[in-house]
Amino acid sequence: MGNIRLWVAKEGVPFILLAALPALAAWILDGVTLAVFLTLLTLWVVWFFRDPERFPPPGEHRAVSPADGKVIDIQRLCEREFIGDKGTKISIFMNVFNVHVNRIPLSGKIAHISYRPGKFFSANLDKASQENERNALILETPAGQKVLFIQIAGLVARRIACRVNEGDRVERGERFGMIRFGSRVDVFLPESAEILVHLGDHVKAGESVLGELKTEKRETIKS
Repeated sequence: MGNIRLWVAKEGVPFILLAALPALAAWILDGVTLAVFLTLLTLWVVWFFRDPERFPPPGEHRAVSPADGKVIDIQRLCEREFIGDKGTKISIFMNVFNVHVNRIPLSGKIAHISYRPGKFFSANLDKASQENERNALILETPAGQKVLFIQIAGLVARRIACRVNEGDRVERGERFGMIRFGSRVDVFLPESAEILVHLGDHVKAGESVLGELKTEKRETIKS
């Protein structure tokens, strides 16, 4: 794609072509009813893979949502598998009507990526976090804090796309991948982070603030 900016996510181009070619063939063969149906289907696929611009709000320590959707779980726990530390997990459920492009919560370096195939339970179930296909990314901020975010496939979603690699430097709000056709993203913020969302909130990737990371304050030297 080079530097060409598409209105749709590049991961969706093959699906759009797959839908558009039969529609075109139907119009050529003069099958009007079928052609109209396939054209509408193609338009829906284009709409599903839409990729609008997003603009993160000010504040380099404010973690933005990696996904569009609804906050379905917020809980404090010890994440043992990847981070090995206490923190807050925020789960965001994406239905088929949401934008599915995923974005980086905070600027920093991708320290680790771990992909694991799995099952395809409905993404709004608790067991989806552990048993479904997933892709976990650990980001290390310039202050040395670690933030974990996990792409989780759902009942219909069967393919996770990730555009970044270990060692990449990334910017807050930058696109890093997507999950096709309904899914979920879990985010683990450090224990000291101030959580700024609530259960049931609807959030936008790259724009809605999930929480603010706290860094050590330097003592002010008085003259």
